[in-house]
Amino acid sequence: MVLQYPHMATMRVKLGEETLRNPVVLSAGTCGVMGEIGDAIDLTSIGAITTKSITKEPRIGNEPIRIADLPNGMINAIGLANEGIDSFIEHQAPKADALPTAVIGSVAGDSIDAYVAVASAMNDVDGMNLIEINVSCPNTADGMEFGGCPNRLTTLLNEIKPTLTKSGMIVKLSASTGDIRPHAAAAIACGANALTLINTIPGLAIDVETMHSRISRGIGGFSGYDIHPIATRIVHEVYRDVAKEACVPIIGTGGVMNWKDAAEFILAGASAVGIGTASFVNPEIATKVAKNLSAWVNRHGCANVDELVGAMKINEQVH
Repeated sequence: MVLQYPHMATMRVKLGEETLRNPVVLSAGTCGVMGEIGDAIDLTSIGAITTKSITKEPRIGNEPIRIADLPNGMINAIGLANEGIDSFIEHQAPKADALPTAVIGSVAGDSIDAYVAVASAMNDVDGMNLIEINVSCPNTADGMEFGGCPNRLTTLLNEIKPTLTKSGMIVKLSASTGDIRPHAAAAIACGANALTLINTIPGLAIDVETMHSRISRGIGGFSGYDIHPIATRIVHEVYRDVAKEACVPIIGTGGVMNWKDAAEFILAGASAVGIGTASFVNPEIATKVAKNLSAWVNRHGCANVDELVGAMKINEQVH
């Protein structure tokens, strides 16, 4: 007897001109500077890694303590500590082309000139065909300078986009500004090839015995499972009202701890799924998510994971 196996679904996802082998992306700052997490997991099992956010000049970041565990997540204020673009290009960028997965370069800055300098340098890196513009870091004094206002965001992106002659532009937005649909629309109007939604949410954790904040900066970025329903709602709203008609894919991030969380993002409208905090809990979670997402897509009889993007069923209103 010959056993008949069902056709396996295609998990490939396209972001700009880059095709990922599957929707799983490791988020900026959570997998090393240039994918050092590959020492712990098989990078051929995921779609992409994102570099640490790089600025024009080196940054030492905020004073310790910079990370604190919370019951359902963590709060951090690293402060974009990084080696600066010159050192990055010399020591890290040559590794990109050899990594067995797609590489997304993450750009941060405190001025238009600084953003442009980093983005244009990353554009020339072989093996880095996607550049994520981080305008949503809550852990620096100027982290929301451009992401907090659609007009300022437009001004910034109109300067960055022409420098990306080889790489697609991803814009990473924050939920801290409230309704971010105008920001998403502005990014798309400036030529964004994809959106990353969302970054951490500003929060405050206090030690009730010492009466000091749990991290030195006080307010930091809260991440982990508890922000997942918020991120899912935002992904859905932006997909439904802005990105779907423009055919711009979304990378949903925020609180993905297992494959079901990732599947929720896809049903809400995300084409890809970013994993961050979960990698600190267990680096292998990303590979498990990728495997189980594939099984989920096959169970639903789909030929391609794209068929499930935005496929959530809307409950009928009861009057």
